[in-house]
Amino acid sequence: MKIVFEHLTKRFPNRNKKIHEDVIAVDDFDFTVPDGKLVGLLGPSGCGKSTALNLISGLLMPTSGKLYFGDDDVTKLPPEHRGVGLVFQSYALYPHLTVQKNIMFPLENLRGADRLTKAEMEERALAAAKLVQIEELMSRKPSELSGGQQQRVAIARALVKMPKVLLLDEPLSNLDARLRLQTREEIRRIQKQTKITTIFVTHDQEEAMSICDMIVVMKNGRIHQIGKPQEVYDTPSNLFVAKFLGTPPINVFHGTVKGGRLYLGDDAVLETKNVPDQDVYVGIRPEGFLPKEDGPMHCVHERTEVMGRDVSILASHPAALTDTIRAIIDAESRTATDCTTVNFALRPTKVHLFHKDTEERICF
Repeated sequence: MKIVFEHLTKRFPNRNKKIHEDVIAVDDFDFTVPDGKLVGLLGPSGCGKSTALNLISGLLMPTSGKLYFGDDDVTKLPPEHRGVGLVFQSYALYPHLTVQKNIMFPLENLRGADRLTKAEMEERALAAAKLVQIEELMSRKPSELSGGQQQRVAIARALVKMPKVLLLDEPLSNLDARLRLQTREEIRRIQKQTKITTIFVTHDQEEAMSICDMIVVMKNGRIHQIGKPQEVYDTPSNLFVAKFLGTPPINVFHGTVKGGRLYLGDDAVLETKNVPDQDVYVGIRPEGFLPKEDGPMHCVHERTEVMGRDVSILASHPAALTDTIRAIIDAESRTATDCTTVNFALRPTKVHLFHKDTEERICF
């Protein structure tokens, strides 16, 4: 089931009486989520991700614009008629019910032609439990489950209705690091198996990039970029997207393009023949640095962190916007740890230029 946003906007009255303008939580969403894909809504807290999810589910009505499921206009359709499965950040399980009863609960509210017998409900609940691999836990209650198991119950409860669309609102936030990794892999497996169009809301860019077919990067209710995760990472549309994606984050510098070369302070670090002379912001991914004795970028070496397969070189440069820059290099090519300076060459594909005023990316 494809989801079509047609200039969808949601405004809320401003609670600050001194400010008369409304708060725009979702601002002119106009794009299509392809059928059967896993799409991540990604952005910092307060950017409008959960509001967008609530508009899809029907828990909120838009101020303007339309929303379509396939060719059907569902803009004013009540939530119970949209065929949506919703998984919240807090698992919202009924503590007094068993896993089986929790999963079956949505089916017990079906009426009319959709009503199921008890045997049919139990069969559907078992099928959903097998899908998330918790069929051996059916007789337990939520208090007897780990956080990851509770999250799987919540997903099974959303899937048991056989929804057209599955909505996941920061479903991994309450899990520890190992469980987050395991559960996000399970979400991807389940989505591929069911082929249900899934919207995954998160502020964790690593989660979104690892399992999503497409990501939508948001800020202040507006969409800044849509695309495949690797494409957005490799070609960010602006400085915000470049800074938001990437762990460790991108290193940002004040730079100058002059005579077809890029300067960071006094260092001429790269050729930029097609870029007019101007001041720019320069973003360099941590993996974009190559330690080289005669490298054109001269930095003060602070310390080296060995992390198994990778090595992080922490250094400083007068043109950097932060006190410390971080370069990630292969462990086999690590530099001496007792030196006071380190020189780098740069990988051109890992260097991005941005307009000083608009912060839009400059192609070169």
